[in-house]
Amino acid sequence: MANDRAQQQHGHHEHRAMAEGKASLTSLAVSATIHCLAGCAIGEVLGLVIGLALGLGNASAIALAVTLAFVFGYAFTLQPLLAGGVPFRRALSLALASDTLSITVMEIVDNAVVLVIPGAMDAGLSSLLFWTSLALSLALAFVVAFPVNRWLISRGRGHAVVHAYHHAAGQEI
Repeated sequence: MANDRAQQQHGHHEHRAMAEGKASLTSLAVSATIHCLAGCAIGEVLGLVIGLALGLGNASAIALAVTLAFVFGYAFTLQPLLAGGVPFRRALSLALASDTLSITVMEIVDNAVVLVIPGAMDAGLSSLLFWTSLALSLALAFVVAFPVNRWLISRGRGHAVVHAYHHAAGQEI
């Protein structure tokens, strides 16, 4: 009887530890996805605004936006690593390894959504349609990138690697 109770308690502790592990995995994945979204959103908005303001065609404006999304996404990962004393080459390697898949997924979803909404890209910067479609595209990009980041982190990849450096330096993502 006492042995059964001990086994039940042990099982309860294992279940609680697993639940806490899933919660922390989910929390880290949300944090990583928000982090990625911030860089992507800044680059995407800036690229589209510059591209449309300069009268670039849709393809050129999107190419600029995607380029800037990667630049800002990587920069947001590089900055705290460099501030924590990680050498530039190692920090760049970590940023590329941790962010490339997430940014790629976000950019595919984000630009596909803007392109499929009729007239969104041609609406102009002063149009509610343009800004609403851009906000919707970024929200959907978050939703699609979240499970990608969660999967990467669960396998010790992506932001799990970067998080270890941030945590060691007393910083958070």
